[in-house]
Amino acid sequence: MSSDHLSTTFAALADPTRRAILARLSSGETSVTELAAPFEMTTPAITKHLKVLERAGLITRSRQAQWRPCQLNATPLHAVADFVEQYRQFWEQSFDRLDDYLKTLQKSRIRQTPKIKSTKEKNNGRKKR
Repeated sequence: MSSDHLSTTFAALADPTRRAILARLSSGETSVTELAAPFEMTTPAITKHLKVLERAGLITRSRQAQWRPCQLNATPLHAVADFVEQYRQFWEQSFDRLDDYLKTLQKSRIRQTPKIKSTKEKNNGRKKR
């Protein structure tokens, strides 16, 4: 998938309403009317969101008489997952290096910390007058 398609997919995913629509469609094919029901917006407003999702290739719409079902197409999400995976690996490696560094610091502090004598040890070492 080219970066233009990736940009289009990210732009479509940027809106919480569109993400909610995709979440709903992950349960199966649904009509535009059913998709619009949970939102406090008009059907034309939902239709605009659906057009953005359709342009990004994230949904397909068909027509069966009066029923206009929408269906999820998760294929573009694979490109998003691949893109994000690079950064997940980067962060995991960064956290692993940070963890190693912190362990090294802890070990060096343990070696450098002078042993504190207890009161009893201090008193035993003093000369009596």
